[in-house]
Amino acid sequence: MSTRIEGRAEELLRAKNFAHIGTLRADGSVQVSPTWVDVQDGLPVVNTAEGRAWPRNLERDPRITLEVQNMENPYEYVEIRGRVAERTHDGADAHIDALAKKYLGVDQYPYRQPGEQRVIVRVEPEYVKVMGG
Repeated sequence: MSTRIEGRAEELLRAKNFAHIGTLRADGSVQVSPTWVDVQDGLPVVNTAEGRAWPRNLERDPRITLEVQNMENPYEYVEIRGRVAERTHDGADAHIDALAKKYLGVDQYPYRQPGEQRVIVRVEPEYVKVMGG
């Protein structure tokens, strides 16, 4: 069953809060990675570079968990469980620049590596719960 990000959950994703992404490695162990996050059309959206471990994990198993903690009140967070809805390179460079503006206050993502190909990952939430506050 699909759900959308709205209300307080959406506020937490739109604010300058970091997400922690949980994916499954090939051996079944969990990998947790911090990342920037956004919400578009009710879906969590993250941006990464091809070749990194957690996007490779999602190619094998599309299940994903995101936890976004309120930087101003660490006892408040939203947990989102779901599956990858889309992976695309279209607009990924502009998207990482928008995230750099949100998180760093700069117009261009400053950590780009030579030859790096960015990818947007949209998540279809199946479970959303805000805790604390």
